[in-house]
Amino acid sequence: MEYEDMFPYEGRLEVLRATNAYSPDEIKQILDLAKSNGLEVIPLVQTFGHMEFVLKHQQFSSLREVSCTPNAINPHKEQSLELLQCLTDQVMALHPEAQCLHIGADEVHLLGSGEESQEWLKVQGNNLDKLFVSHVKKVAERVLSAHPHLTLIIWDDMLRGMSQDLLKDSGIADVIQPMIWDYNPTLDVERTVLLIEKYQQSGLSKLWLASSFKGSTEVNQSLTCIGNHLANHTQWLKVVTALPKDTTELQGIAITGWQRYDHFSVLCELLPVGLPSLAACLQTLQHGEFNEEAQRTFQQALGVVNVEADTFVRWVASKTSKSYDPYFQKRNYSNGSTNITVRQFNPA
Repeated sequence: MEYEDMFPYEGRLEVLRATNAYSPDEIKQILDLAKSNGLEVIPLVQTFGHMEFVLKHQQFSSLREVSCTPNAINPHKEQSLELLQCLTDQVMALHPEAQCLHIGADEVHLLGSGEESQEWLKVQGNNLDKLFVSHVKKVAERVLSAHPHLTLIIWDDMLRGMSQDLLKDSGIADVIQPMIWDYNPTLDVERTVLLIEKYQQSGLSKLWLASSFKGSTEVNQSLTCIGNHLANHTQWLKVVTALPKDTTELQGIAITGWQRYDHFSVLCELLPVGLPSLAACLQTLQHGEFNEEAQRTFQQALGVVNVEADTFVRWVASKTSKSYDPYFQKRNYSNGSTNITVRQFNPA
């Protein structure tokens, strides 16, 4: 669960709280409800990129990697590590039973762009990959020093292009477990299997996967394209099937549901309209495909008669018409014996 500014930060971090942030009691209610349903909440605190909700504030702007944008934190400052530890400590204080913590670290687009990073990169032997793993390792070691029982997870995208030797020599496998994310309905199975094998050969033996049930289609999507997400889960099942069972240590799959693409973006699909997609994706994972049995369970649980989804997008103007269709009018997805129709409507 990624809170960003919805967490009830206190003290010097109180400025981060949105006006409608959860209260500590509300977070306790969420955790109690999850526990009563056999669920474990894994909090997520960004610690490198996607730091807009922190670095947009004047009092923390000096910790930006690049002064003109709040995306990434400066990995060279001791104050950056102190701030990140404060963030994680406050979140963990309200998650006393959590066994895992996700520390983000995805899409650090401005990595190496700051003045201090530029000077650091001039030193022979230094490069962007080493800069990334160095910061992540420092953050992880600090968190583990305060919370030694935790398993730390990071998004894997910044690791994908790194060599096996660098990953192995960095020691990062001692402190984190990568979560491999891909939300594409045409996920490349072969390439993903090769990536997993590379991680394993680099010492990163314990791995997580991440799919999506909503929010990863378009930044302004209003209703969920169920077919997209079912196809994504079908591809992930193919990946798991292709992996050797005796050497692969998969820890689980995170079925992500995005609320917005970044801190300054508009909201995409809200949770209520994404629940049918979540139910369909869960049934797909449980049954290995969205077969007739999965459909029956889906229909009975939600009280619906079919899995057809009408997908609305916000109106987009064009030079030649009042209504512009940026994607498609109707698309059919084949999922085994099941055809899922996804329609799109643009108001005139």
